[in-house]
Amino acid sequence: MTTKQPDGWSSKLGVIMAVAGSAVGLGNFLRFPGLAADKETGGGAFLIAYFISLLIVGLPICWVEWTLGRFGGTQGYNSSPGIFHAIVRKPWGKYVGLLGFIIPVGVYFYYVVIESWCLGYAWNSFSGGLDLGKDPAAYATAFAAFTGLKADGAILGFGGPFLFFVGVFVLNFVIIYRGISRGIEFICKWGMPVLILIALILLVRVMTLGTPDPTKPELSVWNGLGYMWNPHDIGQGLSNPAVWLKAASQVFFTLSVGFGVIITYASYLKKNDDVVLSGLTATAANEFCEVGLGGMITVPAAFAFLGASAVAGGTFALGFNVLPQVFAGMPYGHLFGGLFFTLLFIAAVTSSLSMLQPGIAFLEEGLGLDRRGSVTLLGLITAVGCTLVVWFSEGLKALSTVDFWIGDIGIFLQGTLLIYIFNFAFGTERGWTEAHQGAEIRIPRVFKFILRWVSPAYLTAIFAMFVLKNVAGWNLSFTAAAFTPTDPILDIVGGPGHPASGVARLTAFFLLLFAGFSALMIQRAGKRWDAR
Repeated sequence: MTTKQPDGWSSKLGVIMAVAGSAVGLGNFLRFPGLAADKETGGGAFLIAYFISLLIVGLPICWVEWTLGRFGGTQGYNSSPGIFHAIVRKPWGKYVGLLGFIIPVGVYFYYVVIESWCLGYAWNSFSGGLDLGKDPAAYATAFAAFTGLKADGAILGFGGPFLFFVGVFVLNFVIIYRGISRGIEFICKWGMPVLILIALILLVRVMTLGTPDPTKPELSVWNGLGYMWNPHDIGQGLSNPAVWLKAASQVFFTLSVGFGVIITYASYLKKNDDVVLSGLTATAANEFCEVGLGGMITVPAAFAFLGASAVAGGTFALGFNVLPQVFAGMPYGHLFGGLFFTLLFIAAVTSSLSMLQPGIAFLEEGLGLDRRGSVTLLGLITAVGCTLVVWFSEGLKALSTVDFWIGDIGIFLQGTLLIYIFNFAFGTERGWTEAHQGAEIRIPRVFKFILRWVSPAYLTAIFAMFVLKNVAGWNLSFTAAAFTPTDPILDIVGGPGHPASGVARLTAFFLLLFAGFSALMIQRAGKRWDAR
């Protein structure tokens, strides 16, 4: 059944910019550099796994989402559960699509919190409040104070950090209330060009740093690029399932594949609107921002000033501890630092808006709510989830737990389900034909084989290796060797020398409640859809 959409994109450029805006986010400028420089899973092995994952799962599944989303839209559905219901035509279809509601809303729980950090750091940098001298401990202390890292509930109240969070949270819902064209599309059309302009300014500044300290010629921008790109420990790295899972998850995270975002955005297209070139363009724009800008700004700058040990500390340490120290050491650093965190904030806003739209689409379509009702209900749901992350801030335990189960495992599972649904429920041949409906270019035929056989096998193998290493290994030997102190699995079940974390258990329990509540809403939605 085809129905007229109440809202939609005003132009082809609008949807491309919106999808690119969804993809280009904190993952490009924080997560990717942090993973590439990580001493455990980073380096040449990670980059090899990353580009392989991009070619055989990222881009193909991106095309799958564009295709299935547009098809679902022609059937009168805009939400992931509704689209899967239309494709599978069996009662369980809508439950498979449920992940397309849970994942983006779940990621928003913590993503908007980090987004508020970016705005706060931009403000503090422009005002000179982040120039704390040369003591690394001062920057770590400032980050801990701003995020409540040392104690639960530390930032609640009328202080700056909490006000930044409230302001960013409200801003997102004000924009999403305006709808697709007047809200998301408007922000992305203006935000993306500004973001790229700022990134290019920062890239020029970083590439002209040379060797900041002539007494340490080994610390240069070019050696920083070499640290990230030169292959080392390839054999050991590529044999580690965690490297492949992190690489594939990063591809999904950065392209918004498996989020339920692209499939929702594409559902507002018309039947003959191109999805092949649009998907390729959005992917190329994201990779330019991630590899060409994000990877070449953060790691080389940090390496040139502080060396390899500084860049290998992880995503948040690199972004909020190391880089403020780097900016403090360069002329007009408060301006460049302010621009960098403004860049992060713009990237985060265009992404967080995309996480809300799948939820809005489902609540309007499945429960029959109007815009005000859907925004209000989603605001209440996300307020509870965000409060959990903000309150349990000590050690960022709640944030890390949600990121693991939703940002790593959930996205990976959703991407895997998408490729299986495309091949076995929708049909590879039918999907290939549907993708080329109105296409301005043709997908190289080799991708048909990749979609049918390589992508499913690749994703299944990676996840099987991960389970065998991290779950079966724990059950059989109960050794702590397979885990690190930050593993959310060990935080929940406990282990030798590592007692279970009450916060991690509470967070996981909340995620289960959220999934259960979502399933109840799906039941109600299914009755509406079956009555069509």
